[in-house]
Amino acid sequence: MSEHLKVIIAETSPVIRCGLEVQLKRLSGLRLQLIEVADAEFLYESMRMHKPDMLIINPSMQGCFSLQHLKEETGCPHVKCIALLYALADPALLRLYDEQISIYDSADEIKRKLEHFDTDELPELPDTDEQQMLSVREKEIVVCVVKGMTNREIATRLFLSTHTVITHRRNIARKLQIHSASGLTVYAIVNKLIELSDIDKQQKT
Repeated sequence: MSEHLKVIIAETSPVIRCGLEVQLKRLSGLRLQLIEVADAEFLYESMRMHKPDMLIINPSMQGCFSLQHLKEETGCPHVKCIALLYALADPALLRLYDEQISIYDSADEIKRKLEHFDTDELPELPDTDEQQMLSVREKEIVVCVVKGMTNREIATRLFLSTHTVITHRRNIARKLQIHSASGLTVYAIVNKLIELSDIDKQQKT
């Protein structure tokens, strides 16, 4: 097996793609080379170019082509296909996939599912600062950022200096490898730091 497991993430939503990429990067023990694909047209080209070991794809993005046709046309007959779900899908359609991942799955659940695909031979990565869990204070700041608060507003809410808030945000970005509010939003939802309904309320105000 190659040193890296090549994984294509095929999803039209940049928020979902970014969030899944963050989760995959945080899986200890796996070396993953991640390739993002935003539309079905580029999927064929990307498959031919990278010859991935695994394809994680939103079933609705599949369109009129079949998985078998995709594998044959791109020269990837052995690629493992995983359905990326965040809504109800046709059970008959899902039977064509090797596995399913939900955006509500925890990091441990995602890792367990990926380990089914002969990833045990991949070299393990040592624990680093980037793989550490967030502190309680950092989680509080993530929630504030997701709610759209500025650094000054966060500092006032948490009784911190603005400089301290900025430092915490840099540490959060370093640990999670997330550099956008949309990425933090997905992280917060997946890790149950905030409810999806809370974000909907925020957007309506």
